[in-house]
Amino acid sequence: MRRSFYLLPFTFFLCLLVPARASADLTAFIGTNSTPTTRATRGFAVGAGMLIVGFEFEYAHTNDDLEKAAPSLNTYMFNGLLQTPVPIAGMQFYGSLGGGVFHETLSAISETNFGTSVGGGVKWRLAGPVRLRLDYRVFNLHGSALYDNPKRFYAGINLKF
Repeated sequence: MRRSFYLLPFTFFLCLLVPARASADLTAFIGTNSTPTTRATRGFAVGAGMLIVGFEFEYAHTNDDLEKAAPSLNTYMFNGLLQTPVPIAGMQFYGSLGGGVFHETLSAISETNFGTSVGGGVKWRLAGPVRLRLDYRVFNLHGSALYDNPKRFYAGINLKF
């Protein structure tokens, strides 16, 4: 009885020593930011993951619309991802939570501060290492941002290596 009590933690420790297969990916995307009006967004993401946990850096730029008082927005976010360990019907689903810096500009008004994001999406295998990535994010911009909670949807080409 006493041996089996010690065997379970020892087995768990041995499992931690087995290296997990890591992968990396690169995404180039275009999309829309719908707050306060729909405007074009473009950017890229670079990430790495092991089984169900991943990390990425993401940069995005949203154009301004001076007529509708919609500011330009640059985001520089570091995100953690929880993802399905294997694709389901060629699709790998994920949820993300992140934080970083944003810069918002409208004419002479400018704000740079900390922001967070939460979202999710899917990476859909097209051919070989090429995947279609669909992503939705909701941001929480701190400080004196003109719009505290912009929402963004994008589609991109993802290369897994």
